[in-house]
Amino acid sequence: MDNQKQSDPTSNKPKKILIVEDDDSLANVYTTRLQAEGFDTKRVPNGEDALATAVSYSPDLVLLDVMMPKVSGFDVLDILRHTPETVNIKVIMLTALSQDADRDRAKSMGADDYLVKSQVVIADVVDKIREHLNIN
Repeated sequence: MDNQKQSDPTSNKPKKILIVEDDDSLANVYTTRLQAEGFDTKRVPNGEDALATAVSYSPDLVLLDVMMPKVSGFDVLDILRHTPETVNIKVIMLTALSQDADRDRAKSMGADDYLVKSQVVIADVVDKIREHLNIN
């Protein structure tokens, strides 16, 4: 993979990704890879921090875990989709929950994508991020 900056053709600024993940080691892996791919990243460890950071950081996309302390990823998604400042932010759920009912729930709540951690590698996640941000 090339390490060119992933940016909007109309802007030189890199796309911003908010990583919401309570597992420090996994969050570090995603942060390192996404930064190497040219994205501007910010990581928060729980849903409560995600809500405040989504407004202040204004990410282009949120990579959102479901099972977290304080506020679940489903609750975060619901609030993001009902808050004017965050309603249009792309959201990819990245979770250990592999049941179809969870996937259907996320989609019905407005998730742009739903990836199961055990079924994807980091390159797949990067590809999905690029796809949803229209980066070729």
